[in-house]
Amino acid sequence: MTTKTITSAELFNGLREIIILHNSEKYILRITSTGKLILTK
Repeated sequence: MTTKTITSAELFNGLREIIILHNSEKYILRITSTGKLILTK
């Protein structure tokens, strides 16, 4: 199996949050004010 690496800058493209659709469920990935990532449902 191969692992793909993508930077958070590429993933967010200037935004502070994105929605990830996984198995028909939405998850929100946010960049916090301290630069950490939080994933919520």
